[in-house]
Amino acid sequence: MKTYSVKASDIKREWHVIDATDQVLGRLATEVARLLMGKNKAMFTRNIDTGDYVVIINAEKIRTSGNKGTGKFYYRHSGYPGGFKTTSLDEMMKT
Repeated sequence: MKTYSVKASDIKREWHVIDATDQVLGRLATEVARLLMGKNKAMFTRNIDTGDYVVIINAEKIRTSGNKGTGKFYYRHSGYPGGFKTTSLDEMMKT
């Protein structure tokens, strides 16, 4: 018995518009990741991109639990000495 593998021509990508108003950040992230990977489809295959397109509106109105606005940090490094940068979630939401 052969294993069914999806062909690129069989994949039908859909557009999903998600309103982020009053949704919790982590729960919304998992839902969007599931749609982008294509795990909501019966023809999901790990080695083929079967995901859909996702547009998130009202991202500035997203909710976070606790004091993540000031306590959650994002880090990046430029590769140069002294190039370590720290940005809080509140600062990221302003941009």
